[in-house]
Amino acid sequence: MIQPIINICRIPELRKKLGFTILMLIIYRIGFHVPIPGVSVEDVAKYFQSLGGQIGQLVNIAAILSGGNIRQSTIFGLGIMPYISASIIFTLLTNVVPSLERLQKEGEAGRRKINEYTRYAAVLLCFIQAAFWLNMVGQERTVTLLVKGPAGIGWFWFRAIVILSLTAGTIFLMWLGEQIDEYGIGNGISIIIMAGIIARMPGAVMWLASNARLSFGAAGAEVGISKILFLVFGFVVVTTGVILITQGQRRIPIKHAKFVRGRRVFGGGMNYLPLRVNQGGVMPIIFASSLLMFPGIIFEQVAKHWDNGFTRFLNEAFRFDSVLRSLCYVGLIFFFAFFWTTVQFRPQEIAENLQEQGASIRGRRPSRAAKYLEQVMERITYVGAAFLAVIAIIPTVLVVVLDVPYNVTAFLGGTGLLICVSVVLDMVSRVEASLKQHEYSGLLGGGGSIRGPR
Repeated sequence: MIQPIINICRIPELRKKLGFTILMLIIYRIGFHVPIPGVSVEDVAKYFQSLGGQIGQLVNIAAILSGGNIRQSTIFGLGIMPYISASIIFTLLTNVVPSLERLQKEGEAGRRKINEYTRYAAVLLCFIQAAFWLNMVGQERTVTLLVKGPAGIGWFWFRAIVILSLTAGTIFLMWLGEQIDEYGIGNGISIIIMAGIIARMPGAVMWLASNARLSFGAAGAEVGISKILFLVFGFVVVTTGVILITQGQRRIPIKHAKFVRGRRVFGGGMNYLPLRVNQGGVMPIIFASSLLMFPGIIFEQVAKHWDNGFTRFLNEAFRFDSVLRSLCYVGLIFFFAFFWTTVQFRPQEIAENLQEQGASIRGRRPSRAAKYLEQVMERITYVGAAFLAVIAIIPTVLVVVLDVPYNVTAFLGGTGLLICVSVVLDMVSRVEASLKQHEYSGLLGGGGSIRGPR
Protein backbone atom coordinates (compact mmCIF):
# COMPACT_ATOMS: atom_id res chain seq x y z
CA MET A 1 0.00 0.00 0.00
CA ILE A 2 2.96 2.35 0.46
CA GLN A 3 4.01 2.35 -3.20
CA PRO A 4 0.59 3.41 -4.59
CA ILE A 5 0.53 6.32 -2.09
CA ILE A 6 3.99 7.37 -3.25
CA ASN A 7 2.85 7.17 -6.88
CA ILE A 8 -0.19 9.35 -6.10
CA CYS A 9 2.05 11.97 -4.48
CA ARG A 10 4.30 12.00 -7.56
CA ILE A 11 1.46 13.17 -9.84
CA PRO A 12 0.91 16.91 -9.23
CA GLU A 13 -2.58 17.00 -10.75
CA LEU A 14 -3.85 14.02 -8.74
CA ARG A 15 -2.18 15.32 -5.59
CA LYS A 16 -3.92 18.69 -5.96
CA LYS A 17 -7.30 17.09 -6.60
CA LEU A 18 -7.08 14.86 -3.54
CA GLY A 19 -5.84 17.75 -1.39
CA PHE A 20 -8.66 20.00 -2.59
CA THR A 21 -11.26 17.29 -1.87
CA ILE A 22 -9.91 16.83 1.66
CA LEU A 23 -9.94 20.60 2.21
CA MET A 24 -13.59 20.85 1.15
CA LEU A 25 -14.49 18.01 3.53
CA ILE A 26 -12.72 19.80 6.39
CA ILE A 27 -14.76 22.93 5.64
CA TYR A 28 -17.90 20.79 5.62
CA ARG A 29 -17.13 19.32 9.03
CA ILE A 30 -16.36 22.78 10.47
CA GLY A 31 -19.67 24.18 9.20
CA PHE A 32 -21.41 21.12 10.62
CA HIS A 33 -20.86 22.59 14.10
CA VAL A 34 -21.81 26.23 13.38
CA PRO A 35 -25.09 26.90 15.29
CA ILE A 36 -28.10 28.75 13.92
CA PRO A 37 -28.24 32.31 15.37
CA GLY A 38 -30.51 32.57 18.38
CA VAL A 39 -31.29 28.84 18.70
CA SER A 40 -30.75 26.91 21.92
CA VAL A 41 -28.56 23.97 20.83
CA GLU A 42 -29.00 22.06 24.09
CA ASP A 43 -32.79 22.34 24.13
CA VAL A 44 -33.14 21.26 20.53
CA ALA A 45 -30.86 18.26 21.14
CA LYS A 46 -32.94 17.26 24.17
CA TYR A 47 -36.13 17.59 22.13
CA PHE A 48 -34.94 15.22 19.40
CA GLN A 49 -33.57 12.78 21.98
CA SER A 50 -37.06 12.59 23.48
CA LEU A 51 -38.58 11.65 20.14
CA GLY A 52 -39.36 7.98 19.69
CA GLY A 53 -41.45 5.74 17.51
CA GLN A 54 -41.83 6.40 13.80
CA ILE A 55 -40.88 10.08 13.97
CA GLY A 56 -37.61 9.30 15.71
CA GLN A 57 -36.85 6.63 13.10
CA LEU A 58 -37.63 9.09 10.30
CA VAL A 59 -35.15 11.54 11.82
CA ASN A 60 -32.47 8.80 11.88
CA ILE A 61 -33.02 7.90 8.22
CA ALA A 62 -33.02 11.58 7.17
CA ALA A 63 -29.69 12.07 8.95
CA ILE A 64 -28.15 9.13 7.05
CA LEU A 65 -29.37 10.25 3.62
CA SER A 66 -28.80 13.99 3.89
CA GLY A 67 -25.21 14.39 5.04
CA GLY A 68 -26.58 16.62 7.81
CA ASN A 69 -28.29 16.09 11.13
CA ILE A 70 -31.59 17.77 11.96
CA ARG A 71 -31.08 16.72 15.58
CA GLN A 72 -28.54 19.55 15.77
CA SER A 73 -29.48 23.21 15.35
CA THR A 74 -26.62 24.02 12.96
CA ILE A 75 -26.59 25.69 9.56
CA PHE A 76 -25.95 22.32 7.90
CA GLY A 77 -28.89 20.70 9.70
CA LEU A 78 -30.86 19.98 6.53
CA GLY A 79 -27.77 18.66 4.79
CA ILE A 80 -27.99 18.10 1.08
CA MET A 81 -31.40 16.38 1.16
CA PRO A 82 -33.35 19.23 -0.55
CA TYR A 83 -30.98 19.09 -3.52
CA ILE A 84 -31.24 15.29 -3.70
CA SER A 85 -35.03 15.49 -3.61
CA ALA A 86 -35.02 18.12 -6.37
CA SER A 87 -32.65 15.98 -8.48
CA ILE A 88 -34.92 12.95 -8.14
CA ILE A 89 -37.98 15.02 -9.07
CA PHE A 90 -36.35 16.40 -12.22
CA THR A 91 -34.98 12.98 -13.17
CA LEU A 92 -38.54 11.69 -13.19
CA LEU A 93 -39.93 14.79 -14.91
CA THR A 94 -37.33 14.51 -17.67
CA ASN A 95 -38.97 11.26 -18.74
CA VAL A 96 -42.49 12.71 -18.58
CA VAL A 97 -42.31 16.37 -19.67
CA PRO A 98 -41.47 16.67 -23.41
CA SER A 99 -39.72 20.05 -23.04
CA LEU A 100 -37.34 18.71 -20.39
CA GLU A 101 -36.73 15.59 -22.47
CA ARG A 102 -35.73 17.79 -25.42
CA LEU A 103 -33.40 19.76 -23.17
CA GLN A 104 -31.68 16.58 -22.03
CA LYS A 105 -31.08 15.53 -25.64
CA GLU A 106 -29.40 18.87 -26.42
CA GLY A 107 -26.22 17.70 -24.71
CA GLU A 108 -24.15 19.66 -22.21
CA ALA A 109 -26.07 22.93 -22.67
CA GLY A 110 -29.39 21.22 -21.99
CA ARG A 111 -28.04 19.45 -18.90
CA ARG A 112 -26.76 22.74 -17.52
CA LYS A 113 -30.23 24.24 -17.94
CA ILE A 114 -31.84 21.29 -16.13
CA ASN A 115 -29.26 21.63 -13.33
CA GLU A 116 -30.23 25.29 -13.03
CA TYR A 117 -33.89 24.37 -12.63
CA THR A 118 -32.86 21.73 -10.08
CA ARG A 119 -31.07 24.35 -7.97
CA TYR A 120 -34.12 26.62 -7.98
CA ALA A 121 -36.31 23.71 -6.89
CA ALA A 122 -33.78 22.82 -4.17
CA VAL A 123 -34.02 26.36 -2.74
CA LEU A 124 -37.82 26.09 -2.64
CA LEU A 125 -37.60 22.73 -0.88
CA CYS A 126 -35.12 24.24 1.59
CA PHE A 127 -37.68 26.86 2.64
CA ILE A 128 -40.36 24.18 3.07
CA GLN A 129 -38.18 21.76 5.04
CA ALA A 130 -36.69 24.53 7.19
CA ALA A 131 -40.18 25.78 8.08
CA PHE A 132 -41.22 22.21 8.94
CA TRP A 133 -38.13 21.79 11.18
CA LEU A 134 -38.87 25.05 12.99
CA ASN A 135 -42.50 24.05 13.45
CA MET A 136 -41.41 20.73 15.00
CA VAL A 137 -39.16 22.23 17.68
CA GLY A 138 -41.14 25.37 18.48
CA GLN A 139 -44.88 25.00 18.16
CA GLU A 140 -45.85 27.36 21.00
CA ARG A 141 -44.46 30.74 22.03
CA THR A 142 -44.01 30.12 25.77
CA VAL A 143 -41.13 30.53 28.22
CA THR A 144 -40.39 26.84 27.79
CA LEU A 145 -40.08 27.25 24.01
CA LEU A 146 -37.33 24.98 22.74
CA VAL A 147 -36.24 27.54 20.14
CA LYS A 148 -35.30 30.79 21.85
CA GLY A 149 -34.95 33.79 19.58
CA PRO A 150 -33.05 36.97 20.46
CA ALA A 151 -35.20 39.39 22.46
CA GLY A 152 -36.88 42.24 20.63
CA ILE A 153 -36.84 41.06 17.01
CA GLY A 154 -40.25 39.38 16.99
CA TRP A 155 -41.34 35.87 16.10
CA PHE A 156 -41.71 36.56 12.36
CA TRP A 157 -38.17 37.88 11.94
CA PHE A 158 -36.76 35.12 14.10
CA ARG A 159 -38.45 32.52 11.88
CA ALA A 160 -37.00 34.27 8.82
CA ILE A 161 -33.48 34.15 10.32
CA VAL A 162 -33.74 30.42 11.10
CA ILE A 163 -35.18 29.50 7.69
CA LEU A 164 -32.63 31.62 5.81
CA SER A 165 -29.77 30.14 7.86
CA LEU A 166 -30.78 26.56 7.08
CA THR A 167 -31.34 27.43 3.41
CA ALA A 168 -27.96 29.16 3.15
CA GLY A 169 -26.29 26.12 4.71
CA THR A 170 -27.78 23.77 2.13
CA ILE A 171 -26.88 26.11 -0.75
CA PHE A 172 -23.31 26.29 0.56
CA LEU A 173 -23.17 22.47 0.62
CA MET A 174 -24.39 22.44 -2.99
CA TRP A 175 -21.57 24.82 -3.86
CA LEU A 176 -19.03 22.63 -2.04
CA GLY A 177 -20.23 19.63 -4.02
CA GLU A 178 -19.88 21.51 -7.31
CA GLN A 179 -16.36 22.62 -6.39
CA ILE A 180 -15.38 19.01 -5.68
CA ASP A 181 -16.86 17.99 -9.04
CA GLU A 182 -14.79 20.62 -10.87
CA TYR A 183 -11.53 20.76 -8.94
CA GLY A 184 -11.53 17.63 -6.77
CA ILE A 185 -11.98 13.94 -7.45
CA GLY A 186 -15.26 12.05 -7.36
CA ASN A 187 -18.90 13.11 -7.22
CA GLY A 188 -19.08 16.01 -4.78
CA ILE A 189 -22.63 15.49 -3.48
CA SER A 190 -22.05 11.77 -2.92
CA ILE A 191 -18.76 12.43 -1.13
CA ILE A 192 -20.48 14.88 1.24
CA ILE A 193 -23.17 12.31 2.04
CA MET A 194 -20.51 9.64 2.61
CA ALA A 195 -18.60 11.98 4.95
CA GLY A 196 -21.78 12.51 6.98
CA ILE A 197 -22.35 8.75 7.23
CA ILE A 198 -18.76 8.01 8.25
CA ALA A 199 -18.91 10.80 10.85
CA ARG A 200 -21.56 8.74 12.67
CA MET A 201 -19.23 5.76 12.99
CA PRO A 202 -17.27 7.02 16.07
CA GLY A 203 -20.54 7.29 18.00
CA ALA A 204 -21.41 3.68 17.13
CA VAL A 205 -17.93 2.49 18.10
CA MET A 206 -18.12 4.39 21.41
CA TRP A 207 -21.48 2.78 22.19
CA LEU A 208 -20.02 -0.66 21.53
CA ALA A 209 -16.98 0.12 23.67
CA SER A 210 -19.07 1.38 26.59
CA ASN A 211 -21.44 -1.62 26.50
CA ALA A 212 -18.89 -4.32 25.65
CA ARG A 213 -18.39 -7.15 28.14
CA LEU A 214 -15.58 -9.68 27.77
CA SER A 215 -17.84 -12.69 28.16
CA PHE A 216 -19.95 -14.92 25.94
CA GLY A 217 -22.99 -14.76 28.19
CA ALA A 218 -23.70 -11.00 28.15
CA ALA A 219 -27.41 -10.19 28.33
CA GLY A 220 -29.69 -7.21 27.76
CA ALA A 221 -27.98 -4.06 26.53
CA GLU A 222 -24.55 -5.58 27.16
CA VAL A 223 -22.55 -6.65 24.09
CA GLY A 224 -20.57 -9.83 24.63
CA ILE A 225 -17.69 -11.24 22.63
CA SER A 226 -20.02 -13.35 20.48
CA LYS A 227 -22.03 -10.28 19.42
CA ILE A 228 -18.91 -8.26 18.67
CA LEU A 229 -17.44 -11.06 16.55
CA PHE A 230 -20.75 -11.46 14.72
CA LEU A 231 -20.98 -7.71 14.02
CA VAL A 232 -17.40 -7.60 12.68
CA PHE A 233 -17.91 -10.74 10.57
CA GLY A 234 -21.25 -9.44 9.31
CA PHE A 235 -19.74 -6.09 8.32
CA VAL A 236 -17.02 -7.81 6.26
CA VAL A 237 -19.43 -10.23 4.57
CA VAL A 238 -22.08 -7.62 3.77
CA THR A 239 -19.52 -5.12 2.48
CA THR A 240 -18.03 -7.81 0.22
CA GLY A 241 -21.48 -8.67 -1.09
CA VAL A 242 -22.29 -5.01 -1.74
CA ILE A 243 -19.07 -4.60 -3.73
CA LEU A 244 -19.75 -7.73 -5.82
CA ILE A 245 -23.33 -6.75 -6.66
CA THR A 246 -22.41 -3.11 -7.31
CA GLN A 247 -19.74 -4.30 -9.74
CA GLY A 248 -21.86 -7.09 -11.19
CA GLN A 249 -22.99 -6.75 -14.79
CA ARG A 250 -24.44 -8.82 -17.61
CA ARG A 251 -22.30 -8.40 -20.70
CA ILE A 252 -24.22 -8.51 -23.99
CA PRO A 253 -21.95 -9.41 -26.97
CA ILE A 254 -22.04 -6.77 -29.69
CA LYS A 255 -20.82 -7.46 -33.25
CA HIS A 256 -19.82 -4.60 -35.54
CA ALA A 257 -20.44 -4.82 -39.27
CA LYS A 258 -17.54 -4.94 -41.72
CA PHE A 259 -17.08 -2.31 -44.41
CA VAL A 260 -14.52 -1.92 -47.20
CA ARG A 261 -12.64 1.22 -48.17
CA GLY A 262 -10.41 0.66 -51.15
CA ARG A 263 -8.50 -2.52 -50.45
CA ARG A 264 -8.83 -2.31 -46.67
CA VAL A 265 -11.50 -3.93 -44.52
CA PHE A 266 -12.61 -2.11 -41.39
CA GLY A 267 -14.88 -3.10 -38.49
CA GLY A 268 -16.04 -6.60 -37.81
CA GLY A 269 -14.80 -6.48 -34.23
CA MET A 270 -16.51 -7.67 -31.05
CA ASN A 271 -17.18 -5.83 -27.82
CA TYR A 272 -19.73 -5.94 -25.02
CA LEU A 273 -22.67 -3.88 -23.79
CA PRO A 274 -22.56 -4.00 -19.96
CA LEU A 275 -25.90 -4.08 -18.13
CA ARG A 276 -25.59 -3.49 -14.41
CA VAL A 277 -27.28 -5.97 -12.10
CA ASN A 278 -28.12 -3.19 -9.65
CA GLN A 279 -29.30 -0.71 -12.24
CA GLY A 280 -31.34 1.33 -9.74
CA GLY A 281 -28.46 1.81 -7.32
CA VAL A 282 -29.61 3.08 -3.95
CA MET A 283 -32.74 4.83 -5.27
CA PRO A 284 -35.24 1.97 -4.65
CA ILE A 285 -34.29 1.87 -0.95
CA ILE A 286 -34.57 5.66 -0.66
CA PHE A 287 -38.03 5.69 -2.27
CA ALA A 288 -39.28 2.69 -0.28
CA SER A 289 -38.02 3.90 3.12
CA SER A 290 -39.36 7.43 2.54
CA LEU A 291 -42.80 6.24 1.43
CA LEU A 292 -43.14 3.64 4.19
CA MET A 293 -42.51 6.19 6.94
CA PHE A 294 -45.76 8.06 6.30
CA PRO A 295 -48.17 5.23 7.24
CA GLY A 296 -46.23 4.58 10.44
CA ILE A 297 -46.28 8.24 11.50
CA ILE A 298 -49.97 8.65 10.59
CA PHE A 299 -51.07 5.49 12.44
CA GLU A 300 -48.94 6.43 15.46
CA GLN A 301 -50.63 9.83 15.74
CA VAL A 302 -54.10 8.33 15.13
CA ALA A 303 -53.53 5.77 17.91
CA LYS A 304 -52.65 8.57 20.33
CA HIS A 305 -55.88 10.46 19.65
CA TRP A 306 -58.27 7.53 19.08
CA ASP A 307 -57.13 4.65 21.23
CA ASN A 308 -58.97 1.45 20.32
CA GLY A 309 -58.16 -2.06 19.18
CA PHE A 310 -58.08 -1.25 15.46
CA THR A 311 -55.82 1.82 15.74
CA ARG A 312 -53.50 -0.04 18.11
CA PHE A 313 -53.28 -2.91 15.58
CA LEU A 314 -52.36 -0.52 12.75
CA ASN A 315 -49.78 1.22 14.93
CA GLU A 316 -48.16 -2.09 15.93
CA ALA A 317 -48.32 -3.43 12.36
CA PHE A 318 -46.24 -0.53 10.98
CA ARG A 319 -43.69 -0.24 13.76
CA PHE A 320 -40.05 -0.23 12.75
CA ASP A 321 -39.44 -3.85 13.81
CA SER A 322 -42.75 -5.43 12.73
CA VAL A 323 -42.95 -8.32 10.25
CA LEU A 324 -45.72 -6.70 8.19
CA ARG A 325 -43.72 -3.51 7.75
CA SER A 326 -40.65 -5.52 6.67
CA LEU A 327 -42.72 -7.39 4.07
CA CYS A 328 -44.15 -4.11 2.76
CA TYR A 329 -40.61 -2.71 2.69
CA VAL A 330 -39.37 -5.61 0.56
CA GLY A 331 -42.35 -5.31 -1.79
CA LEU A 332 -41.81 -1.58 -2.28
CA ILE A 333 -38.10 -2.14 -2.97
CA PHE A 334 -38.96 -4.60 -5.75
CA PHE A 335 -41.55 -2.19 -7.16
CA PHE A 336 -39.24 0.82 -7.19
CA ALA A 337 -36.32 -1.23 -8.51
CA PHE A 338 -38.34 -2.07 -11.63
CA PHE A 339 -39.81 1.43 -11.76
CA TRP A 340 -36.40 3.15 -11.62
CA THR A 341 -34.94 0.71 -14.17
CA THR A 342 -37.84 1.47 -16.51
CA VAL A 343 -37.18 5.19 -16.13
CA GLN A 344 -33.42 4.98 -16.64
CA PHE A 345 -33.03 2.09 -19.10
CA ARG A 346 -34.23 2.72 -22.67
CA PRO A 347 -33.86 -0.50 -24.71
CA GLN A 348 -35.45 1.00 -27.83
CA GLU A 349 -32.97 3.89 -27.90
CA ILE A 350 -30.03 1.54 -27.33
CA ALA A 351 -31.19 -0.71 -30.18
CA GLU A 352 -31.57 2.28 -32.51
CA ASN A 353 -28.11 3.59 -31.61
CA LEU A 354 -26.56 0.18 -32.29
CA GLN A 355 -28.27 0.02 -35.66
CA GLU A 356 -27.05 3.51 -36.59
CA GLN A 357 -23.49 2.48 -35.71
CA GLY A 358 -23.71 -0.63 -37.85
CA ALA A 359 -23.62 -2.93 -34.83
CA SER A 360 -25.94 -5.70 -33.68
CA ILE A 361 -26.39 -8.11 -30.80
CA ARG A 362 -24.76 -11.40 -31.68
CA GLY A 363 -27.33 -14.07 -32.52
CA ARG A 364 -30.25 -11.60 -32.53
CA ARG A 365 -32.05 -9.86 -35.36
CA PRO A 366 -31.89 -6.04 -35.23
CA SER A 367 -35.69 -5.89 -35.12
CA ARG A 368 -35.66 -8.05 -31.94
CA ALA A 369 -32.78 -6.28 -30.20
CA ALA A 370 -34.95 -3.97 -28.06
CA LYS A 371 -37.17 -6.85 -26.92
CA TYR A 372 -34.13 -8.97 -26.05
CA LEU A 373 -32.50 -6.17 -24.02
CA GLU A 374 -35.78 -5.61 -22.17
CA GLN A 375 -36.04 -9.30 -21.28
CA VAL A 376 -32.44 -9.50 -20.06
CA MET A 377 -32.78 -6.37 -17.95
CA GLU A 378 -36.02 -7.66 -16.44
CA ARG A 379 -34.32 -10.89 -15.35
CA ILE A 380 -31.25 -9.31 -13.81
CA THR A 381 -33.40 -6.66 -12.09
CA TYR A 382 -34.99 -9.48 -10.06
CA VAL A 383 -31.53 -10.35 -8.77
CA GLY A 384 -30.64 -6.71 -8.06
CA ALA A 385 -33.94 -6.06 -6.29
CA ALA A 386 -33.59 -9.18 -4.15
CA PHE A 387 -30.10 -8.09 -3.14
CA LEU A 388 -31.33 -4.60 -2.23
CA ALA A 389 -34.16 -6.09 -0.16
CA VAL A 390 -31.77 -8.28 1.84
CA ILE A 391 -29.35 -5.39 2.42
CA ALA A 392 -32.19 -3.07 3.45
CA ILE A 393 -33.69 -5.32 6.13
CA ILE A 394 -30.39 -6.50 7.66
CA PRO A 395 -30.18 -3.55 10.12
CA THR A 396 -33.77 -4.11 11.27
CA VAL A 397 -33.25 -7.85 11.78
CA LEU A 398 -30.07 -7.27 13.78
CA VAL A 399 -31.83 -4.69 15.97
CA VAL A 400 -34.41 -7.33 16.93
CA VAL A 401 -32.09 -10.34 17.18
CA LEU A 402 -29.03 -8.77 18.83
CA ASP A 403 -30.78 -6.00 20.78
CA VAL A 404 -28.32 -3.44 19.38
CA PRO A 405 -29.29 0.17 18.50
CA TYR A 406 -30.03 1.10 14.90
CA ASN A 407 -27.11 3.55 14.72
CA VAL A 408 -24.79 0.53 15.15
CA THR A 409 -26.53 -1.95 12.84
CA ALA A 410 -26.93 0.72 10.12
CA PHE A 411 -23.29 0.13 9.16
CA LEU A 412 -24.07 -3.53 8.37
CA GLY A 413 -26.49 -2.75 5.56
CA GLY A 414 -29.06 -0.32 4.28
CA THR A 415 -28.68 2.89 2.35
CA GLY A 416 -25.59 4.17 4.15
CA LEU A 417 -23.43 1.19 3.31
CA LEU A 418 -24.51 1.20 -0.36
CA ILE A 419 -23.68 4.90 -0.69
CA CYS A 420 -20.27 4.53 0.95
CA VAL A 421 -19.28 1.53 -1.18
CA SER A 422 -20.43 3.18 -4.43
CA VAL A 423 -18.59 6.43 -3.66
CA VAL A 424 -15.36 4.66 -2.65
CA LEU A 425 -15.42 2.48 -5.78
CA ASP A 426 -15.97 5.54 -7.97
CA MET A 427 -13.06 7.42 -6.35
CA VAL A 428 -10.78 4.37 -6.58
CA SER A 429 -11.54 3.94 -10.29
CA ARG A 430 -10.73 7.61 -10.95
CA VAL A 431 -7.45 7.42 -9.03
CA GLU A 432 -6.47 4.25 -10.88
CA ALA A 433 -7.28 5.83 -14.25
CA SER A 434 -5.04 8.78 -13.42
CA LEU A 435 -2.22 6.50 -12.22
CA LYS A 436 -2.31 4.39 -15.39
CA GLN A 437 -2.49 7.51 -17.54
CA HIS A 438 0.91 8.45 -16.10
CA GLU A 439 2.15 4.85 -16.62
CA TYR A 440 2.06 3.86 -12.95
CA SER A 441 0.64 0.56 -11.71
CA GLY A 442 -2.82 0.53 -10.13
CA LEU A 443 -3.61 0.63 -6.45
CA LEU A 444 -3.18 -3.16 -6.23
CA GLY A 445 0.20 -3.01 -7.92
CA GLY A 446 1.55 -5.57 -10.36
CA GLY A 447 -0.97 -4.67 -13.04
CA GLY A 448 -3.99 -5.37 -10.83
CA SER A 449 -7.00 -3.19 -11.13
CA ILE A 450 -9.95 -2.20 -8.97
CA ARG A 451 -12.84 -1.42 -11.27
CA GLY A 452 -15.41 1.09 -10.23
CA PRO A 453 -19.13 0.83 -10.93
CA ARG A 454 -20.12 1.15 -14.59
